[in-house]
Amino acid sequence: MNFKIGLTYNLRRKVSADENLPEDFYIEFDEEETVDAVALALKRGGCKVIKIEANEDAYSKLRRLKPDMVFNIAEGFRGESRESHIPVILEMLGIPYTGSGPTTLAICLDKALTHKILNAYSIPSPNFQVFRRADEKLSDGLNFPLVVKPLAEGSSKGIRSSSLVKDEQSLRKQILWIIETYNQPAIAEEFLPGREFTVGLIGNENPIVLPIVEIRIDKLPKGSSPIYSYEAKWVWDTPEKPLDIFECPANIPLNLENKIKDIATQTFKVLNCRDLCRIDMRLDSEGTPRVLEVNPLPGLIPNPDAHSCLPEAARAAGLTYEQLICTILWQALKRYGLQELIKDEPLRNLVFHTF
Repeated sequence: MNFKIGLTYNLRRKVSADENLPEDFYIEFDEEETVDAVALALKRGGCKVIKIEANEDAYSKLRRLKPDMVFNIAEGFRGESRESHIPVILEMLGIPYTGSGPTTLAICLDKALTHKILNAYSIPSPNFQVFRRADEKLSDGLNFPLVVKPLAEGSSKGIRSSSLVKDEQSLRKQILWIIETYNQPAIAEEFLPGREFTVGLIGNENPIVLPIVEIRIDKLPKGSSPIYSYEAKWVWDTPEKPLDIFECPANIPLNLENKIKDIATQTFKVLNCRDLCRIDMRLDSEGTPRVLEVNPLPGLIPNPDAHSCLPEAARAAGLTYEQLICTILWQALKRYGLQELIKDEPLRNLVFHTF
């Protein structure tokens, strides 16, 4: 097989002393281990893989190398539409790629815009308010406690244990910290006191919902806020000392499982997600699942101890890591009508054909 796959990514690094950036600035980017694992899975599927880091040179490299398709895991460098940069370039160059398009990626990075669209389709999500200044009046319809986040970040960037605020003074302090640290507006969402879940989906017109993952907030260190914060995701829960924080499949009643899956599928379709997605939800005080965030570029960390949610759900569904990666590629090939280019090749053998 001579199918040439470009693998676009951003490589994680530490913030240097002279950059004047928050410590978690590069946390969304992938470790070399993940990039290598994706590349190896694609190679085992019979593809020729070309790694292309999604920096300022990416356009010229993609134009020169012209891969048959791109497997895109790039988060983008900067700006409110950064996750759309590589897909926009690929569309301009006429190169097919895995995952959602530029519009979906831009919308889903903006938490407020995501909530507004979901609300228009009667899909439950938290009440919220966007703050561009720390002294803006709190809306009458928004009650404490609240969770304060950067408006356009992922991977729990800017969400600390202190993000759960219970009074006006704490609210103003947290908003100011986000605006000054991340150079963007803050969003304050109503705190949902129930259980938290994340839902992986693979496919397109009729996506398959993977086994639901429960994030066991009750397993967080004593005294921490009951939210899946930066500390919970990257400091307290590490491959060296993993917390027993995931339960997959989630131990929930069938009616709740069906409700969560239905909301996830509706959300996937309304936002025009493609090939793969992960949707975070939490139960409100009445037990109704509400969509917290939509991640069309979910993490694909191969190490089970790293607690990467989509691979965790895929393992529970019986997929190996190689099957997960090759199935995502296969879904994109089908979407473009290119699957016939792949005949009796290793890729077909690694695709999980339940999908």
